[in-house]
Amino acid sequence: MVKIAIAGASSGLGREVLDTLVGTGKHEILVLGRGDSSNSGVLPGVIRIQTAFDNHTELVTLLDDVHTLLCFWSPAKDPGAEAQKRLVNAAIDAGVRRFAPSSWSTGSKLEECLDVYPFYASKLAMLDYLQEINKDKKVIEYTSFEVGMFMEFLAYPQQTTKHISPIPGIVLLNDKRIIALEGHLDDALTFTSVEDIAGVVAVAVEYQGEWPAVGGINGDRLSLRSIQRIAEKLYGTPFRVDILQQSDVEAGVVKLDDLPAIEHAAIPKEKRAQFAKLATRGLLLSAARGAWTVTDDWNKLLSNYKFTSVEDFVARLIKPADAN
Repeated sequence: MVKIAIAGASSGLGREVLDTLVGTGKHEILVLGRGDSSNSGVLPGVIRIQTAFDNHTELVTLLDDVHTLLCFWSPAKDPGAEAQKRLVNAAIDAGVRRFAPSSWSTGSKLEECLDVYPFYASKLAMLDYLQEINKDKKVIEYTSFEVGMFMEFLAYPQQTTKHISPIPGIVLLNDKRIIALEGHLDDALTFTSVEDIAGVVAVAVEYQGEWPAVGGINGDRLSLRSIQRIAEKLYGTPFRVDILQQSDVEAGVVKLDDLPAIEHAAIPKEKRAQFAKLATRGLLLSAARGAWTVTDDWNKLLSNYKFTSVEDFVARLIKPADAN
């Protein structure tokens, strides 16, 4: 049993991880959030605390006796990772042993993709900060959980997790369709299920060894062409493959007019089609640059853990009516 604090567990991946940790029945968990959590429901072993994350003394007090601190903040809402830096500084002063920054996506090639994902700069800023403060002496153990793409997004528009809404990507199983850049169908991509991400975190908080600074979780690594073959075999029908010219996409031109709109309350309806093209452009270019291929650090440390493969995930997803 360890005492865990989670920042950003009201929804999304943070809430999925919270539910998994609660399900173990082993830990005392503090959920730190800016909003009022009075209507969030009662979870066994969980204490919810509202904080603005701007008072160092308060944060040090809140983090007293905490062993592991996990962060799930949106990078777009924390420019320069300034709030995360304040949080980790307080964690160090409180004697927290371990910290997981808000990574949870791309791998080591992220820096090459800031032109398409500028808001991800805060992820790099936080990793740089952690390296700097640990340069001369280790002041806090940390791991950057890097997971690639959420496997559940392959199921769009079907929601297969409780707290993460699917968004359309470059593999659209529902439409029997794959989108790729010319010459990049065989590039490797990592897909990791949310269940496995949460499962690895649940084991990692009890791991007796030292956390690796780079903490890749490699659920399944395969190419778009391999996914096409798997999907066509399981669905029993050919998939449409849209091939786009990289020069066009680099120039901001996505020559597709039938992309699924990204349904999100923060995106005005009249801009959803445009946003879908921007999102597709970002995925295609970042994938071509290797950003969505991650290492297998936690796979090696947890060698007995069985990860969900894309083929197994798709097989479970398919209903009899989907075949042919």
